[in-house]
Amino acid sequence: MPATNIAPARQRGAGATADALSVLNSVFGLPGFRGAQEEIVRHVTDGGNCLVLMPTGGGKSLCYQLPSLLREGCGIVVSPLIALMRDQVAGLLESGVKAAVLNSTLSFEEATAVEQRLLAGDLDLLYVAPERLLTPRCLSLLGRAKIALFAIDEAHCVSQWGHDFRPEYIGLSVIAERFPNVPRIALTATADDLTRQEITDRLALAGAPRFVASFDRPNIRYEIVDKQNAQTQLKAFIQQRHSGDAGVVYCLSRAKVEETAIALAKAGIVALPYHAGLDAGRRARHQDRFLNEDGIVIVATIAFGMGIDKPDVRFVAHLDLPKSIEAYYQETGRAGRDGKPSTAWMAYGLSDIVQQRRMIDESTGAEAFKRVSIGKLDALVGLAETANCRRSRLLGYFGESPQAATCGNCDNCLSPPLVRDGKVIAQKLLSCAYRTGQRFGAMHLIDVLIGRLTERVKQFGHERLSVFGIGSELNEKQWRAAMRQLVAMGHLRADSEAFGALKLTDTARGVLKGETEILLREQTSGRDRPSRTKSRRGDLAPAPGNSGQATDANLLGVLRAWRSEVARTRGVPAYVVLHDATIEGIAASRPRTPEALRDIPGIGDKKLERYGRELIELVNGTAS
Repeated sequence: MPATNIAPARQRGAGATADALSVLNSVFGLPGFRGAQEEIVRHVTDGGNCLVLMPTGGGKSLCYQLPSLLREGCGIVVSPLIALMRDQVAGLLESGVKAAVLNSTLSFEEATAVEQRLLAGDLDLLYVAPERLLTPRCLSLLGRAKIALFAIDEAHCVSQWGHDFRPEYIGLSVIAERFPNVPRIALTATADDLTRQEITDRLALAGAPRFVASFDRPNIRYEIVDKQNAQTQLKAFIQQRHSGDAGVVYCLSRAKVEETAIALAKAGIVALPYHAGLDAGRRARHQDRFLNEDGIVIVATIAFGMGIDKPDVRFVAHLDLPKSIEAYYQETGRAGRDGKPSTAWMAYGLSDIVQQRRMIDESTGAEAFKRVSIGKLDALVGLAETANCRRSRLLGYFGESPQAATCGNCDNCLSPPLVRDGKVIAQKLLSCAYRTGQRFGAMHLIDVLIGRLTERVKQFGHERLSVFGIGSELNEKQWRAAMRQLVAMGHLRADSEAFGALKLTDTARGVLKGETEILLREQTSGRDRPSRTKSRRGDLAPAPGNSGQATDANLLGVLRAWRSEVARTRGVPAYVVLHDATIEGIAASRPRTPEALRDIPGIGDKKLERYGRELIELVNGTAS
């Protein structure tokens, strides 16, 4: 079987013409480009700069990996996380690409060896941490090497308006200053207009084209439930909907991460904690188990996940409200990278709004930053409270007009909530908050509205108020839902300095006077328990290489076992050896010759050479 040969791509200076599609097929085993990939690849290969916004799983990596193979020199990829570098380099090496990293995990001797390979022209791609790139030693090294391009991955990190700003990214402006003739490609999955502009300014991309792909992830089902007992709700969600699946659960604090991981483990779910408070060795072991084993659930703070390439994460759950729609989109986007049906599930309550507002108010950021942060939080609360299609709301935030008013794959579309005239309810609630002095939180207001004669109610004499007991027609859960929605509409605000006291805003006057229309969403009886994740959309394509054929379950099991053993021997995640879609394609088509195996997406020349004989023997030796 022929070895991978990408020599033509390395000989552009000698006059040879490399064809992007042939390299895509021979190296990565992919039959064609998706979306704007081809236009981006050709633009950068021809020496152009650009900004690429493409959702997680949309194929951003190929947009700089291919030009690095098609241009003279080595592509330099600036990446913020060691895990991202490790996974991508492992995958590239499996495909026969000469790739390496320069980061803090290397010894001096190992780093020196990588530097020598770069200077000798023996690397196609080099992944560098931003803080390493900015050192005088590294800049000097790059100045002496032949550089094909610079790719700034997770480019939103350069913006103070982005959801994951990293100070070390600020210095990356030096790339344009020191290497003005080397093409630069900035890539991110999430960036609003403010963030896009700052990326453009800081990385000197003025005038460069922006390639903005659709932000839609049709295979992900978005679900947001009213938070009651979050851990109990989470356990039920996993056991009923995603038993045995790999997933990520996000919590705001380290303590909550630990508590949740223990609770899941007691329920028989294989769950591991991950946060910055764990020692580095334990974090690494937990991450490796998540990447290499099936059915592991990671419970983590947001420190986990950026750049993780694991394609078969079937769900992402949030037990706390993220900071913004950008953060929510980035984190939920780690589900279903392989294009298969997956779930983004979140439990959300009024306390989440109070907590996030307090964090913003207590931050050391400038007032302008706080205003933008509050606006981003309000947009996310609006997404959580909407009675309409969540996907449409999400796409609209990023400036994208959905093709249809309903997506058929979010909780609001699958189980539409009831909406009723809430003017009287809102007036009662606002009046109660006003007459009690705007000094009390949700629980006390509910006690007054329902007419509970608690010690605290008696302490302040609130049983003598005209609003005492005027809301007995609703229960506690319904009043909490009404409060959240009035906060989301902007008629109430949670005062973080007064321990979550609910205060009237300027717009509350119009509600009290009956001049403002109020529609409140009601929860339907089956709202928290949709059927097992299965998209109702008719436009989801079958897994690549499957072509709708029935998968041979027996052969699939054999292939999975073989892949696990190969991954263990080679010390790489299973999906680096072969993606699920590839082994499912093999199990469906049962190729019996190298030529037929080569036609399976994901089988490039190098993987055919390395694994082809074994795979064909497994197919021929397994009864259908």
